[in-house]
Amino acid sequence: MTTTPHIVAPTAPHTHTIIFLHGRGSDAKTFCSELFESEDSSIKTFTDIFPGIKWVFPNAPSSYAVSERELIPQWFDMTSVQRPHQDAESQKEELWQSVAQILEVLENEMKPVGLRNIIIAGMSQGCATGIFTLVTSGIRVGGFMGLCGWLPLVEELSLLMGVPGRERGVFEMPLLLQHCKDDEVVPVRNGEKLKKKLEEWGGVVDWMCFEEGGHWLNEPGGMDGLVEFIQAVMRASPFPIPVKEEKKTEEKPKSRDW
Repeated sequence: MTTTPHIVAPTAPHTHTIIFLHGRGSDAKTFCSELFESEDSSIKTFTDIFPGIKWVFPNAPSSYAVSERELIPQWFDMTSVQRPHQDAESQKEELWQSVAQILEVLENEMKPVGLRNIIIAGMSQGCATGIFTLVTSGIRVGGFMGLCGWLPLVEELSLLMGVPGRERGVFEMPLLLQHCKDDEVVPVRNGEKLKKKLEEWGGVVDWMCFEEGGHWLNEPGGMDGLVEFIQAVMRASPFPIPVKEEKKTEEKPKSRDW
């Protein structure tokens, strides 16, 4: 079931959009609130720095988590976050459903600004789902930012990328991955494996690994890296024209023949 995204509208003319996927067990509104508390070296937040960006936070549907034995928001169920490739077969159905949900969000958001003015980003399982969506669809957006993530269904993706003539334009987009060495939820080695695979397929990955930060972004270094990445994508964007908001006019009641 598709859920409604949490949206933070730009406070200046709209030129770019960031679609940011939350992690397993969280939700769009909570994640947005936590993310917007993060500050860079100049003690500024994302909304301070980027008034012209529209922020879209999709909501993962709630489903039964086998390991937790309860319903939680998740892009797909898994038996182990530390060993995400364990029991991969059981992840497929929900992961592909989430791919369809994200592609629907992307289709809606590309209409006003275009694909190259959109960044896909994700935290933890949101990172895994976001990069899986882009690799399998072959859609090239303005860039991808992944925090504390990994690559799901590696064997399936490797077979897909091994198909002769497979389009690899998606790997021409800027890629930023961040991970903290003291992450006790998703080990840093999982992020390193994601980086290695993307490079193997032709991607140029900006890899930022921090000593501290836990299962979150490092402050202020990680935040600085995200800000610099977004600014670089914006500079490279093709003609970022501010989006004009359509004025709504009240419709006059139509006359009826009785």
